[in-house]
Amino acid sequence: MEATIITIMALLFLSFVALGIYATVKAVKAAKRGVDRTIDQARRTVEDTTLRAKSFGQAGTAGELARLRLSLRTSMRATQEALQAGVGEDASLKESLQLFHRLSAHGLELDDDLKRIEREPDRAWVAGQLPELTARTERITSSADALRRAARERALRFAEDDLSSLSDQIDVEAGALRHWTTTGPETTSGTSGTAGASGTVPRAASGSSAPGGQGAASGSSRPAAGGEPPAITAPDPRLTSYPWEKSARPETTT
Repeated sequence: MEATIITIMALLFLSFVALGIYATVKAVKAAKRGVDRTIDQARRTVEDTTLRAKSFGQAGTAGELARLRLSLRTSMRATQEALQAGVGEDASLKESLQLFHRLSAHGLELDDDLKRIEREPDRAWVAGQLPELTARTERITSSADALRRAARERALRFAEDDLSSLSDQIDVEAGALRHWTTTGPETTSGTSGTAGASGTVPRAASGSSAPGGQGAASGSSRPAAGGEPPAITAPDPRLTSYPWEKSARPETTT
């Protein structure tokens, strides 16, 4: 029994140690990736600043090479950020991202060529290579710009379609909330027509019976011989209640 307990405790201890080692390794790798990412970002920032300074501060082939490298890096980075940001919402951009990865290989190759040419001492030969390098840079940047603009236009089109659909739904809901504006006039006209019809019939009946039955009415209003005049009992005002009246308080005797 004691041997079993010791074995279980040893297994638990080894499991905790292995779990601790695994968590430590993962944390170290994550920290290393974070540090590498920070170093790469700092290196890119320094290189971009240097290239921008060379493109504005130096003339001739050195300034032209710096301008080509700066335009290439700026276009490729902007396209990569746009595609990576949109691929999570639009699965169709996965193929575009794969095409961009293939284009990035050509961009990296061109950037390496531009770096090597910057260190070339023969400026005349470098000047002769500039037209070809400029044409390659423009082809790569134009392809990257086309992918980026198409992805942005696609996202804007989807947003516009969603906004149009949402506006239509809101218009329908607003019309449903204002239902009295469509049923009100019809109900009012129907009520007034019914009231007019009901008010016309008694008026016509009274008008038709007035000329011929005037004597009879006057004769019948006289008391009959040997009888008592008919009593007309008015309604008791105490028994008539109106909605605006307050209920009477019960009388209390003190």
